[in-house]
Amino acid sequence: MGLRQIIFPRLNRRVMVVALHDIVMAALSYQAALWLRYWLADWRWSPLQAWEGMVVFTLVAAVVFRFSGLYRGIWHFASMRDMLAILRASALSLLLFLPLLFFVTRLEAYPRSALILQFFILVALLAGSRLLYRSWKEGSLTGALISGTDRRVPVLLVGSGLAADAFIREMERNRQAGYRVVGIIDNSEGRQGRDLRGIRILGGIEDLPSVVNGMHEGDRPRRIVIADERLGGASIRRLLDLAAPLAISVSRLPRMTEFRREDEAAQQPRPIDVEDLLGRSQRVLDRTLVVQLITGRRVLVTGAGGTIGSELVRQIAELKPALLVLFEQSEHALYQIDMEMAERFSGVPRAAVLADIRSPERIEQVFREFRPEIVLHAAAYKHVPLVEANIEEGVLTNVIGTRQLAAACQRHDVGTMVLISTDKAVNPTNVMGASKRVAEMICQSLDLSSGLTRFVTVRFGNVLGSSGSVVPLFQRQLAAGGPLTVTHPEVTRFFMTTREAVELILQAAALPTAELDAAGKIFVLDMGEPVRIRDLAYQMIRLAGMQPERDIKVVFTGLRPGEKLYEEVLHRDEALVPTPQEGVLLGAPRIIDHAELERSLDALLEAARSRDTASVLTQLKTLVPEFQHAPRGQDKAADAGGSGRPEPAKASAAE
Repeated sequence: MGLRQIIFPRLNRRVMVVALHDIVMAALSYQAALWLRYWLADWRWSPLQAWEGMVVFTLVAAVVFRFSGLYRGIWHFASMRDMLAILRASALSLLLFLPLLFFVTRLEAYPRSALILQFFILVALLAGSRLLYRSWKEGSLTGALISGTDRRVPVLLVGSGLAADAFIREMERNRQAGYRVVGIIDNSEGRQGRDLRGIRILGGIEDLPSVVNGMHEGDRPRRIVIADERLGGASIRRLLDLAAPLAISVSRLPRMTEFRREDEAAQQPRPIDVEDLLGRSQRVLDRTLVVQLITGRRVLVTGAGGTIGSELVRQIAELKPALLVLFEQSEHALYQIDMEMAERFSGVPRAAVLADIRSPERIEQVFREFRPEIVLHAAAYKHVPLVEANIEEGVLTNVIGTRQLAAACQRHDVGTMVLISTDKAVNPTNVMGASKRVAEMICQSLDLSSGLTRFVTVRFGNVLGSSGSVVPLFQRQLAAGGPLTVTHPEVTRFFMTTREAVELILQAAALPTAELDAAGKIFVLDMGEPVRIRDLAYQMIRLAGMQPERDIKVVFTGLRPGEKLYEEVLHRDEALVPTPQEGVLLGAPRIIDHAELERSLDALLEAARSRDTASVLTQLKTLVPEFQHAPRGQDKAADAGGSGRPEPAKASAAE
């Protein structure tokens, strides 16, 4: 923050009106002090005799007021801090005025006792106006006169926007709320040094230690409250890192839509969630295209009971499809999502179908009966270690199942099929990633064919909180008292919340591929910055109110079979280009000729059905030349050597 921004905050019309008021009050205080002094002495006095002194004092006061911070506050929220500023400005104005008046008039016709009278008159005029205005606005003068020191919990706000303004206002009006704002930090340099409702903006996030340590003991914050909805995961993680040594807890305000509710609980700070640590600013979505895609159509979702599949079902149900077909292999998962639909979306026509995408006969039966117009394919085996231990099953589901589903879409003239893929398909080191890359190639090649079906492939990273992912694992380990297990100190992963991922999947599916020249290309969701899993483990320990390595240990277990230190969203030789939808990018991975692909898939199918693991791996390598499979038992070497580059990636838990 520069000195200029502190000394010369931008003046608006209201500030100019306040400044004019104070200047008039300064002139009146001079005349009132002399009148009172001469009236007490029973002397005759005329205002015209003191005009020179009045001009000098008014000019001095105008300059002092401008530089003393009187105009950083807002009258509506005048407080004791503003009163102290008025006292300082009044005293300084008089101290500077006296020697200047001596040079102008030699203090002729100016009794020294008038100086003391003028100080009290000036303070009364300046402070009285502000307190009366606030009491008129608030309906009570009591709140304006109460000192800022009380028994409420002192908090430091992060952010100086609408939410911060609303929180401070609520805390001032409702003194039973339990919180007292003692300062604000904001990374906007233009706001640092200014006041929001009488609360000073003390610096940025990196200034937190110096801000807290520089506070009086009675004002030292016991909690930090995030009031900026736009604050990203990296900034929140940094805030937690800085707050931990200061023994200050961190929470955040609810969204403004909740804060405007009347009930007090909706206006209270809430704990930081893991989503807050990994989240990004909310993207503005074009719902019009998605509504046009879904509303009134027959939609089929495979893997409807999984993490992504169930969220797809929820969001699609909100868009009022003509029919929603829940296609799921697991009886329990299908039961759960079907019951949820019955309770929340009873008016949406639906069909619960217990089926396996590996069964072409069952797929054909379902397509003939329900005639889907849109198919969203979320069914897959996704857990890297399990697929490594069951290679043929992973291939039969992820590759052959996708092939059979895509073929059915073409036969029945489905309008759009959406394949949900993974960042592990890029330069795969495991069978799961390689199988998903082959599934991508199937849809890419079919999208370039002359059929009526449009094939859309959407690729993204890890879904926060999905079954088997790292966050639920860490939560279970925390509940058990630790330790938290991470495969490697440098392992990192891309993360996205389930709702955000599904919203962007639907956005990508709704984009006009012809206008984007997207035939045969892949939509890639912008995952933001990768997260180091070791840091995530530490942050989750802190969120639980404990200290890493002191209360809960973090143990490194070594990379698992097929696991990479880092994940990528596109091959290094391929460039991503933006689309009209923020957060959705377009890439063009290598495409294999469809006839050649079909021959290789036949060979892969035969090898998988005959349980010939060596042949399966050979066929995968042929289809995906960049596939570098680490045989079981060699993952420790990868742990030691890595890839020769600083490698972000995933954690001990979760694929």
